[in-house]
Amino acid sequence: MTQNLPSPQNPLNIGTRGSPLALAQAYETRARLATAFDLPEEAFEIIVIKTTGDKIQDRPLKEIGGKGLFTREIEDDMISGRIDIAVHSMKDMPTLQPEGLILDTYLPREDVRDAFISPQYAGLSDLPKGAKVGTSSLRRHAQLKVVRPDLDVVEFRGNVQTRLKKLAEGVASCTFLAMAGLNRLNMADVPATAIEVEDMLPAVAQGAIGIERRVDDTRVADMLAAIHDEKTGQRLLAERAFLAALDGSCETPIAGLAELDGGNLRLRGEVLRPDGSERLTDDATCAIEDGADMGREMAARLLARAGDGFFDWRN
Repeated sequence: MTQNLPSPQNPLNIGTRGSPLALAQAYETRARLATAFDLPEEAFEIIVIKTTGDKIQDRPLKEIGGKGLFTREIEDDMISGRIDIAVHSMKDMPTLQPEGLILDTYLPREDVRDAFISPQYAGLSDLPKGAKVGTSSLRRHAQLKVVRPDLDVVEFRGNVQTRLKKLAEGVASCTFLAMAGLNRLNMADVPATAIEVEDMLPAVAQGAIGIERRVDDTRVADMLAAIHDEKTGQRLLAERAFLAALDGSCETPIAGLAELDGGNLRLRGEVLRPDGSERLTDDATCAIEDGADMGREMAARLLARAGDGFFDWRN
Protein backbone atom coordinates (compact mmCIF):
# COMPACT_ATOMS: atom_id res chain seq x y z
CA MET A 1 0.00 0.00 0.00
CA THR A 2 3.00 2.31 0.56
CA GLN A 3 3.19 3.38 -3.07
CA ASN A 4 -0.51 4.30 -3.04
CA LEU A 5 -0.29 6.72 -0.15
CA PRO A 6 -1.25 10.34 -0.79
CA SER A 7 1.44 12.97 -1.17
CA PRO A 8 1.63 16.77 -1.44
CA GLN A 9 1.65 16.29 -5.22
CA ASN A 10 -1.35 13.94 -5.13
CA PRO A 11 -3.26 14.72 -1.92
CA LEU A 12 -6.22 12.93 -0.38
CA ASN A 13 -9.17 15.33 -0.53
CA ILE A 14 -11.16 15.65 2.69
CA GLY A 15 -14.65 17.15 2.37
CA THR A 16 -16.26 19.05 5.22
CA ARG A 17 -18.69 21.80 6.07
CA GLY A 18 -17.10 25.17 6.76
CA SER A 19 -18.06 25.92 10.37
CA PRO A 20 -15.21 26.18 12.91
CA LEU A 21 -16.37 22.92 14.53
CA ALA A 22 -16.60 21.05 11.21
CA LEU A 23 -13.11 22.26 10.32
CA ALA A 24 -11.76 21.20 13.72
CA GLN A 25 -13.14 17.72 13.06
CA ALA A 26 -11.56 17.63 9.60
CA TYR A 27 -8.22 18.77 11.05
CA GLU A 28 -8.39 16.01 13.67
CA THR A 29 -9.04 13.45 10.93
CA ARG A 30 -6.12 14.79 8.89
CA ALA A 31 -3.81 14.71 11.93
CA ARG A 32 -4.72 11.11 12.77
CA LEU A 33 -4.16 9.95 9.19
CA ALA A 34 -0.88 11.85 8.91
CA THR A 35 0.37 10.31 12.16
CA ALA A 36 -0.80 6.79 11.28
CA PHE A 37 1.07 6.82 7.95
CA ASP A 38 3.92 9.22 8.81
CA LEU A 39 2.81 11.71 6.17
CA PRO A 40 3.02 15.51 6.08
CA GLU A 41 -0.22 17.46 6.49
CA GLU A 42 0.26 18.67 2.91
CA ALA A 43 -0.61 15.16 1.75
CA PHE A 44 -4.21 15.99 2.66
CA GLU A 45 -6.32 18.82 1.30
CA ILE A 46 -9.33 20.17 3.18
CA ILE A 47 -12.20 20.97 0.78
CA VAL A 48 -14.95 23.17 2.28
CA ILE A 49 -18.43 22.49 0.91
CA LYS A 50 -21.42 24.68 1.73
CA THR A 51 -24.56 22.63 2.33
CA THR A 52 -28.21 23.61 2.10
CA GLY A 53 -28.46 23.39 5.89
CA ASP A 54 -25.69 25.99 6.19
CA LYS A 55 -27.25 28.31 3.62
CA ILE A 56 -30.74 28.41 5.14
CA GLN A 57 -30.51 29.75 8.69
CA ASP A 58 -33.89 31.39 9.21
CA ARG A 59 -36.15 28.32 9.37
CA PRO A 60 -36.30 25.19 11.56
CA LEU A 61 -34.72 22.10 10.01
CA LYS A 62 -38.00 20.20 10.17
CA GLU A 63 -39.48 22.72 7.73
CA ILE A 64 -36.75 22.42 5.09
CA GLY A 65 -35.88 18.75 4.96
CA GLY A 66 -34.11 17.45 8.07
CA LYS A 67 -30.70 15.86 8.54
CA GLY A 68 -29.82 15.28 4.88
CA LEU A 69 -29.51 19.05 4.43
CA PHE A 70 -26.06 18.90 6.04
CA THR A 71 -24.74 16.06 3.91
CA ARG A 72 -26.27 16.04 0.44
CA GLU A 73 -23.85 18.37 -1.36
CA ILE A 74 -20.85 16.75 0.35
CA GLU A 75 -21.97 13.28 -0.70
CA ASP A 76 -22.60 14.47 -4.27
CA ASP A 77 -19.00 15.70 -4.41
CA MET A 78 -17.74 12.33 -3.16
CA ILE A 79 -19.76 10.39 -5.72
CA SER A 80 -18.41 12.69 -8.46
CA GLY A 81 -14.84 12.15 -7.28
CA ARG A 82 -14.14 15.74 -6.20
CA ILE A 83 -13.40 14.53 -2.67
CA ASP A 84 -12.14 11.17 -1.36
CA ILE A 85 -13.62 11.16 2.14
CA ALA A 86 -16.10 13.26 4.11
CA VAL A 87 -15.93 14.09 7.80
CA HIS A 88 -19.27 14.39 9.62
CA SER A 89 -20.74 15.04 13.04
CA MET A 90 -22.53 11.74 13.46
CA LYS A 91 -25.59 13.20 15.15
CA ASP A 92 -26.29 15.05 11.87
CA MET A 93 -26.12 11.91 9.75
CA PRO A 94 -29.12 10.11 8.23
CA THR A 95 -29.11 6.39 9.01
CA LEU A 96 -28.92 5.48 5.31
CA GLN A 97 -26.17 6.55 2.92
CA PRO A 98 -26.57 7.08 -0.84
CA GLU A 99 -25.80 4.11 -3.09
CA GLY A 100 -22.06 3.74 -3.54
CA LEU A 101 -21.12 5.37 -0.22
CA ILE A 102 -20.43 3.82 3.18
CA LEU A 103 -19.92 5.17 6.68
CA ASP A 104 -17.87 2.71 8.73
CA THR A 105 -15.04 4.70 10.34
CA TYR A 106 -15.37 6.55 13.64
CA LEU A 107 -12.87 8.52 15.68
CA PRO A 108 -12.76 8.14 19.48
CA ARG A 109 -15.93 9.61 20.94
CA GLU A 110 -15.84 12.87 22.89
CA ASP A 111 -17.99 13.85 25.90
CA VAL A 112 -21.58 12.87 25.00
CA ARG A 113 -23.29 15.31 27.37
CA ASP A 114 -25.24 18.46 26.58
CA ALA A 115 -24.08 21.75 28.07
CA PHE A 116 -26.26 24.45 29.64
CA ILE A 117 -24.94 27.83 28.48
CA SER A 118 -25.95 31.08 30.16
CA PRO A 119 -24.17 34.29 31.16
CA GLN A 120 -26.70 34.79 33.98
CA TYR A 121 -27.94 31.47 35.32
CA ALA A 122 -26.13 28.42 36.70
CA GLY A 123 -28.64 25.82 35.58
CA LEU A 124 -32.09 25.04 34.26
CA SER A 125 -33.70 25.17 37.70
CA ASP A 126 -32.46 28.74 38.17
CA LEU A 127 -34.32 30.12 35.14
CA PRO A 128 -37.29 32.34 36.03
CA LYS A 129 -40.75 31.36 34.88
CA GLY A 130 -41.30 32.15 31.20
CA ALA A 131 -37.61 32.63 30.45
CA LYS A 132 -36.58 32.40 26.80
CA VAL A 133 -34.49 29.35 25.91
CA GLY A 134 -32.79 29.21 22.51
CA THR A 135 -32.48 25.89 20.70
CA SER A 136 -33.01 24.50 17.21
CA SER A 137 -33.06 20.91 18.50
CA LEU A 138 -36.50 19.34 18.68
CA ARG A 139 -35.10 16.78 21.14
CA ARG A 140 -33.86 19.45 23.53
CA HIS A 141 -37.09 21.43 23.07
CA ALA A 142 -39.22 18.44 24.08
CA GLN A 143 -36.91 17.42 26.95
CA LEU A 144 -37.05 20.97 28.33
CA LYS A 145 -40.82 21.09 28.16
CA VAL A 146 -41.06 17.82 30.13
CA VAL A 147 -39.36 19.37 33.17
CA ARG A 148 -40.13 23.09 32.62
CA PRO A 149 -43.32 23.53 30.57
CA ASP A 150 -43.35 27.20 31.55
CA LEU A 151 -40.27 28.07 29.49
CA ASP A 152 -40.52 29.91 26.17
CA VAL A 153 -38.42 28.02 23.60
CA VAL A 154 -37.23 30.16 20.66
CA GLU A 155 -35.54 29.06 17.41
CA PHE A 156 -31.73 29.24 17.60
CA ARG A 157 -30.15 28.06 14.33
CA GLY A 158 -26.48 28.48 13.42
CA ASN A 159 -23.04 27.22 14.33
CA VAL A 160 -21.59 27.41 17.84
CA GLN A 161 -20.26 30.94 17.39
CA THR A 162 -23.55 32.21 15.91
CA ARG A 163 -25.57 30.82 18.78
CA LEU A 164 -23.23 32.28 21.39
CA LYS A 165 -23.51 35.67 19.65
CA LYS A 166 -27.33 35.46 19.79
CA LEU A 167 -27.08 34.61 23.49
CA ALA A 168 -24.83 37.62 24.12
CA GLU A 169 -27.33 39.83 22.29
CA GLY A 170 -30.08 38.76 24.69
CA VAL A 171 -32.20 36.79 22.21
CA ALA A 172 -32.52 34.16 24.95
CA SER A 173 -31.48 33.69 28.58
CA CYS A 174 -29.72 30.40 27.85
CA THR A 175 -29.02 27.85 25.19
CA PHE A 176 -27.67 24.31 24.92
CA LEU A 177 -24.63 23.04 23.05
CA ALA A 178 -22.84 19.71 22.94
CA MET A 179 -19.91 19.42 25.33
CA ALA A 180 -18.04 17.65 22.53
CA GLY A 181 -18.15 20.73 20.32
CA LEU A 182 -16.96 23.03 23.08
CA ASN A 183 -14.09 20.67 23.88
CA ARG A 184 -13.04 20.29 20.25
CA LEU A 185 -13.04 24.08 19.85
CA ASN A 186 -11.10 24.56 23.12
CA MET A 187 -13.82 26.91 24.37
CA ALA A 188 -13.17 26.52 28.09
CA ASP A 189 -14.06 30.19 28.60
CA VAL A 190 -17.72 29.66 27.64
CA PRO A 191 -19.99 29.65 30.74
CA ALA A 192 -21.04 26.02 30.32
CA THR A 193 -22.40 23.50 32.80
CA ALA A 194 -22.41 19.86 31.68
CA ILE A 195 -25.78 18.15 32.10
CA GLU A 196 -25.59 14.53 33.21
CA VAL A 197 -27.14 12.02 30.82
CA GLU A 198 -29.59 10.96 33.52
CA ASP A 199 -31.08 14.47 33.32
CA MET A 200 -30.86 15.01 29.54
CA LEU A 201 -30.24 11.95 27.41
CA PRO A 202 -28.16 13.06 24.40
CA ALA A 203 -28.91 12.78 20.71
CA VAL A 204 -28.03 9.49 19.06
CA ALA A 205 -24.30 9.50 18.16
CA GLN A 206 -23.64 12.83 19.91
CA GLY A 207 -19.92 13.46 20.38
CA ALA A 208 -18.87 11.11 17.57
CA ILE A 209 -17.07 11.94 14.30
CA GLY A 210 -17.75 9.69 11.32
CA ILE A 211 -15.81 9.40 8.07
CA GLU A 212 -17.67 8.49 4.90
CA ARG A 213 -16.05 7.03 1.75
CA ARG A 214 -16.86 5.40 -1.56
CA VAL A 215 -17.62 1.68 -1.20
CA ASP A 216 -15.23 0.67 -3.99
CA ASP A 217 -12.26 2.80 -2.85
CA THR A 218 -10.05 0.09 -1.32
CA ARG A 219 -7.07 2.41 -0.84
CA VAL A 220 -9.10 4.77 1.33
CA ALA A 221 -10.75 1.84 3.15
CA ASP A 222 -7.31 0.50 4.14
CA MET A 223 -6.18 3.93 5.34
CA LEU A 224 -9.30 4.59 7.38
CA ALA A 225 -9.06 1.19 9.07
CA ALA A 226 -5.89 2.45 10.75
CA ILE A 227 -7.72 5.25 12.59
CA HIS A 228 -11.08 3.57 13.28
CA ASP A 229 -12.08 3.39 16.96
CA GLU A 230 -13.78 0.03 17.48
CA LYS A 231 -15.49 0.91 20.75
CA THR A 232 -17.13 3.99 19.27
CA GLY A 233 -18.22 1.86 16.32
CA GLN A 234 -19.83 -0.71 18.61
CA ARG A 235 -21.75 1.96 20.49
CA LEU A 236 -22.94 3.72 17.34
CA LEU A 237 -24.04 0.46 15.74
CA ALA A 238 -26.59 0.01 18.54
CA GLU A 239 -27.63 3.68 18.68
CA ARG A 240 -28.08 4.07 14.93
CA ALA A 241 -30.00 0.79 14.66
CA PHE A 242 -32.33 2.19 17.33
CA LEU A 243 -32.69 5.46 15.41
CA ALA A 244 -33.22 3.75 12.05
CA ALA A 245 -35.98 1.54 13.42
CA LEU A 246 -37.72 4.64 14.79
CA ASP A 247 -37.32 6.35 11.41
CA GLY A 248 -35.67 9.19 13.28
CA SER A 249 -35.35 12.61 11.72
CA CYS A 250 -35.23 16.25 12.77
CA GLU A 251 -39.02 16.02 13.13
CA THR A 252 -38.92 13.30 15.77
CA PRO A 253 -37.61 13.96 19.31
CA ILE A 254 -35.42 10.92 19.98
CA ALA A 255 -32.50 10.40 22.37
CA GLY A 256 -30.26 7.38 22.77
CA LEU A 257 -26.98 6.41 24.36
CA ALA A 258 -25.01 3.16 24.31
CA GLU A 259 -22.21 2.52 26.81
CA LEU A 260 -19.78 -0.38 27.12
CA ASP A 261 -19.00 -2.29 30.31
CA GLY A 262 -16.63 -5.18 29.71
CA GLY A 263 -18.28 -7.44 27.18
CA ASN A 264 -21.70 -5.89 27.67
CA LEU A 265 -23.48 -2.94 26.10
CA ARG A 266 -26.11 -0.84 27.87
CA LEU A 267 -28.54 1.12 25.71
CA ARG A 268 -30.85 3.82 26.99
CA GLY A 269 -33.51 5.13 24.64
CA GLU A 270 -36.14 7.84 24.80
CA VAL A 271 -38.91 9.19 22.58
CA LEU A 272 -40.95 12.29 23.33
CA ARG A 273 -44.00 14.07 22.01
CA PRO A 274 -42.76 17.22 20.25
CA ASP A 275 -44.54 19.45 22.76
CA GLY A 276 -42.93 17.64 25.71
CA SER A 277 -46.28 16.46 27.09
CA GLU A 278 -45.12 12.83 27.25
CA ARG A 279 -41.82 10.96 27.42
CA LEU A 280 -41.29 7.21 27.01
CA THR A 281 -38.02 5.58 28.06
CA ASP A 282 -36.34 2.18 27.89
CA ASP A 283 -33.10 0.73 29.26
CA ALA A 284 -31.57 -2.63 28.37
CA THR A 285 -28.26 -4.52 28.42
CA CYS A 286 -26.90 -7.20 26.11
CA ALA A 287 -23.66 -8.66 24.76
CA ILE A 288 -21.78 -6.11 22.63
CA GLU A 289 -22.24 -8.14 19.44
CA ASP A 290 -26.02 -8.04 19.92
CA GLY A 291 -26.18 -4.23 20.20
CA ALA A 292 -27.80 -3.56 16.81
CA ASP A 293 -30.50 -6.18 17.38
CA MET A 294 -31.21 -4.74 20.82
CA GLY A 295 -31.46 -1.25 19.33
CA ARG A 296 -34.11 -2.42 16.88
CA GLU A 297 -35.98 -4.32 19.60
CA MET A 298 -35.98 -1.29 21.90
CA ALA A 299 -37.34 0.89 19.10
CA ALA A 300 -40.14 -1.62 18.47
CA ARG A 301 -41.10 -1.60 22.16
CA LEU A 302 -41.19 2.18 22.33
CA LEU A 303 -43.20 2.46 19.11
CA ALA A 304 -45.73 -0.04 20.44
CA ARG A 305 -46.11 1.97 23.64
CA ALA A 306 -46.30 5.28 21.77
CA GLY A 307 -49.05 4.33 19.32
CA ASP A 308 -50.14 6.25 16.24
CA GLY A 309 -49.68 10.00 16.16
CA PHE A 310 -47.19 10.15 19.04
CA PHE A 311 -44.78 12.34 17.06
CA ASP A 312 -47.48 14.64 15.68
CA TRP A 313 -47.54 18.22 16.86
CA ARG A 314 -50.55 19.04 19.03
CA ASN A 315 -52.40 22.29 18.38
